[in-house]
Amino acid sequence: MDRAQRSSIAFAIVLILLGLWLMAVQFVPALQTFALNEFSWPFIIIAFGLFWLVMGLVTWTPGFLVPAAVFAGIGGLLYYQNQTGDWQSWAYAWTLIPGFVGVGVFFTELLQGRIRPAVVGGGWLVIISATLYLIFGSFLGGPNLLGPYWPVLIILLGVITLAQAFFRR
Repeated sequence: MDRAQRSSIAFAIVLILLGLWLMAVQFVPALQTFALNEFSWPFIIIAFGLFWLVMGLVTWTPGFLVPAAVFAGIGGLLYYQNQTGDWQSWAYAWTLIPGFVGVGVFFTELLQGRIRPAVVGGGWLVIISATLYLIFGSFLGGPNLLGPYWPVLIILLGVITLAQAFFRR
């Protein structure tokens, strides 16, 4: 079976399962109550990420794991904000998106058996994302873990970049 055929089969199965779930929610009152009370709109975005994850794994297309991680991560952020009402956190929470890409790159490379690119490529994106999150969060009302010392992160990032420039093969 070729990749296109597996993709069609996987997509069809996901559509059938989604249709069955939605049909059950329509006709079973207990499921309808559960769905309305337990699932809020950010779960749709998380589910879209899970869809990409399943499609990537079933069709063995590891590149699908990058959008899967991005959608699931953004859905998780929106779920947090929806539950807490902390919508102003988006001023600095957007800096986590490159980290979501890094997680997707990490798993994409890992599934292809390329450990070094997984750690280096995905790891750097996660580190840069976490650094930006801490910097922007420090002066935009987020978690202020470093207090007035947040510029140290910029200095460290500069030192690491400089060291890489000198020691690159």
